[in-house]
Amino acid sequence: MMHGKLWTDMFVLGLPVAEKILRPVFVYIFLIAGLRLAGKRELAQLNPFDLVVLLTISNTVQNAIIGDDNTVIGGLVGATTLLAVNFIVVRFLFRHPKLDRLAEGHATTLIHQGKLVRSQLSAEVISESELVAAARRQGFGHLGEIEEAVLEPGGIITFTGKKPAPDELRHQELLSKLEKLSQELAALRSAQAPPTA
Repeated sequence: MMHGKLWTDMFVLGLPVAEKILRPVFVYIFLIAGLRLAGKRELAQLNPFDLVVLLTISNTVQNAIIGDDNTVIGGLVGATTLLAVNFIVVRFLFRHPKLDRLAEGHATTLIHQGKLVRSQLSAEVISESELVAAARRQGFGHLGEIEEAVLEPGGIITFTGKKPAPDELRHQELLSKLEKLSQELAALRSAQAPPTA
């Protein structure tokens, strides 16, 4: 008796298959639209609050996806549906670049020609300290080393360093001063050298 209930609980769907397929599709569409409206910051996971929201969303929508069905088959149908919908959407958008740009949005410039674009930082709700932290993760010591910073549609911030970097400029300046000193020293030595007979 217990053996039969175990197999029933694991493999007999508690909901119709059509409902098991439609639930994940609706949740998928809602989450894509919600994340798009929330902005690129949500995808970048720049602070602990955003990370908590993203982690708890999956738990929040779990029942909407599976309903009252906790069977293995039900979970597999839901997961397969999500994977299939994502596969179809990604390939469809790949073939239609204009729709892809509309769905993903556009890149946002946060630093332009070495200057912070405060209006864009404000629009994306990114603080200067969050931008500094993101720059450090990519190997920059401070914002003064950055020529351009762009928040990409996928939520990643890309940085372009100044050419040449400030440290490199200082290094070149020191080398040119050393070269000049060497030349002056050589000129002084030749002026003080006794004439050869």
